[in-house]
Amino acid sequence: MPVRPCRGIVRRLNGQTICFTGRVLVDDEWRVRTHCAERARQEGATPKTDFSQKATLVIYGDLASKVVTDDSRTYSSTLVNAEAERRRGRHVCVVDGDGFSKLLRGRPAPCLELRRARTGRVRPVAAATTEAHILGGPLRVRRTGRRSSADLTLDLNRLDEATAVHEATVGALIAHLSRQGIEACTYSSGAPEFDAGWSRGEDIFVAEVKSLTGAREDQQIRLGIGQILDYAHQLRSAHPSTVIHPVLVLEKRPSAARWTALAEGVGLRLTWAPGFSGI
Repeated sequence: MPVRPCRGIVRRLNGQTICFTGRVLVDDEWRVRTHCAERARQEGATPKTDFSQKATLVIYGDLASKVVTDDSRTYSSTLVNAEAERRRGRHVCVVDGDGFSKLLRGRPAPCLELRRARTGRVRPVAAATTEAHILGGPLRVRRTGRRSSADLTLDLNRLDEATAVHEATVGALIAHLSRQGIEACTYSSGAPEFDAGWSRGEDIFVAEVKSLTGAREDQQIRLGIGQILDYAHQLRSAHPSTVIHPVLVLEKRPSAARWTALAEGVGLRLTWAPGFSGI
């Protein structure tokens, strides 16, 4: 079987070499190829007018939900060529207008299967994946800042400080995974709202990030353990054939060594910045 480097999900337009089958329905409005190509170029993609062996992504529009036959028309032969490349072992991703709309918004899109009949017809088919139901788009560090005490009745500086530390830990985790060639993701729609997720092979890791600043350490760790074990239980119930690894990420080493033994006892990975040992 051909290798599927996308694992059923197209995560971004950046770096893709793409071609279009025709007009594309983008956010409920039909757009011509030149418009779509310019939008894709702004997101870091390289649009091509025709399919070639350099193509990594095909976006099909006015052929959506129709059977595509192998004839002389360029727009209808594109999917046939993509399917032929897959048969040769080079996976070319295919998304529809809805998938293209998601990619333009920075969200992942499902890669469609291509099925060929004996008559030579090629049919695009949606193929749901477990990862697509759990991991969302790329994880980003949120901006943080101190509130003006003049605008508040309560002093929330300590809360702001804890939030800043939390986001700094998230940023350090993203960088740590990136150095291993792994992309940190947010949660997908309908999945539990974990702080970070990523995949290694077929296994999926979901993490809760906890700062220890401005709060009792034991309270924060207990809260984090409960949250991430709950998220893992929900995901295992929904996807029993998928290996889910819960991870609790702390801003720094906890002062009490007992937390490491407790984490091991409940099947939880405990790690902390800046080294993130074990992940």
